[in-house]
Amino acid sequence: MNNIEIKENIIPSKDLVYELYSNVGWIAYTCDMDKLMKAIENSLRVITAWDQDKLVALLRIVGDGYSIIYIQDILILEDYQRMGLGSKMLCLILEDYSDVRQIILATDDTHKTKRFYESNGFRQAKDYNCISYMKFNM
Repeated sequence: MNNIEIKENIIPSKDLVYELYSNVGWIAYTCDMDKLMKAIENSLRVITAWDQDKLVALLRIVGDGYSIIYIQDILILEDYQRMGLGSKMLCLILEDYSDVRQIILATDDTHKTKRFYESNGFRQAKDYNCISYMKFNM
């Protein structure tokens, strides 16, 4: 991971974004690349990781940055997973928004994702005596 450079608020090209989202299987997002690019461009913050000119990770948040942030996307190319990169990028967000009361995300219900987020200090909503609701327009 020594060669990886983390950059702030750099919007990668559409081709690089497509490659990253496809690599991790997030193809529901890639069916409308213009919409995905607008979503990334309008994020509160975008953090990317690069191995020279290769986009290897992207984290983006939405929200007001004062009372709530929502970690919308955190993607890492498969070959770069389990190297601490996701935790490092997440740590930047958690440090910079440490005074924000609610930091929220939704993720797949897998052992891998639960282990990752719990190891980074996240807890399930039920642990705060809360319940979450969502609605998907498919």
